[in-house]
Amino acid sequence: MSAIAVFFGGLLVLLAVFAGLLSVKPSALASTLRYGLPVAMAGVGGVLTLIGRASIGIPLLAFAVALYSRARAAGRATRQGGGQSYVRSAALEMELDLDTGEMNGLVLAGSFEGRELKDLDEPELVQLHSELAGDPESLGLLEAYLDRRAPDWRAGFHVNDDAGLGASPGSGAMTQKEAYEVLGLGPGASEAEIREAHRRLMKRMHPDTGGSAFLAGRINEAKAVLLSRHD
Repeated sequence: MSAIAVFFGGLLVLLAVFAGLLSVKPSALASTLRYGLPVAMAGVGGVLTLIGRASIGIPLLAFAVALYSRARAAGRATRQGGGQSYVRSAALEMELDLDTGEMNGLVLAGSFEGRELKDLDEPELVQLHSELAGDPESLGLLEAYLDRRAPDWRAGFHVNDDAGLGASPGSGAMTQKEAYEVLGLGPGASEAEIREAHRRLMKRMHPDTGGSAFLAGRINEAKAVLLSRHD
């Protein structure tokens, strides 16, 4: 009788957990289920083993362990660095927050080396823009940042509207490491994760939605590089 009570007690706990999940936001629910389901299955398997149903309980425990291991592996392959996408050139390292869409950059060379773009005022940005005139890739990144920080910046800078944007990258073919950073993924990401990261980034960066043609090109390149290993 005590074993049956333990079984039904565990069942009631699982029902209570399920009821609680109904009030969880969808974004959090997926993560909760990823880890919660194998834990719950392990609990049921343990109870079944304790009440003498080891032939069912032990396989269930093994399956729960496999599910949990798979969930952890998937977690390691998803976005890294708190959900940031990184694009690096010779003179700039740009960072895009995948949740908020905010963009910032670190200057790697020149008069403002070591400083972040968000800390530069307009005269300093004008000077940086001039310094990067001979580096199309870095100039494209800077202009993508300015397009988000101050959409009408061109009127004040008095520059050619076509300068930098859409310019061909000058650092050669994108490596797999760079492609992972651009899409905000970790090594080993699945094809589905690559396509989802690309879709999410393009929603923010596509020129038709006010994004940057230069960064959209880099995002497309990153997708192509990573998907080539799945062919």
